[in-house]
Amino acid sequence: MAKTSALAALLLVLVVVSLTATAPQRVHAICNMSNGDFGLCQPAAAVSDPTDSPSAECCAALGKADLACICRYKGAVAGFWMRIYHVDAARAMALPGKCGLAMPSSCS
Repeated sequence: MAKTSALAALLLVLVVVSLTATAPQRVHAICNMSNGDFGLCQPAAAVSDPTDSPSAECCAALGKADLACICRYKGAVAGFWMRIYHVDAARAMALPGKCGLAMPSSCS
């Protein structure tokens, strides 16, 4: 009986693992922007050799973003994310303006 219970438990674990591995990837979003959205804006905010202006796709992503939320990432937490994406913070914060979007007045 113990062997049957152990086998059933093992089978259940294998099913759960296989379902987890084949489930669609969940998109993680920060301030209503997915990793892909941030990637669209990276060339215009890159640390080295940035483009002159953001792409239309970047501006569209920023247009859907929660800009007040993005302002909260200007501090120390931003440093970590900026290094991961190889982004210059000043260039990143200038992108909404280059897209014709107004940053909240509290974001100074």
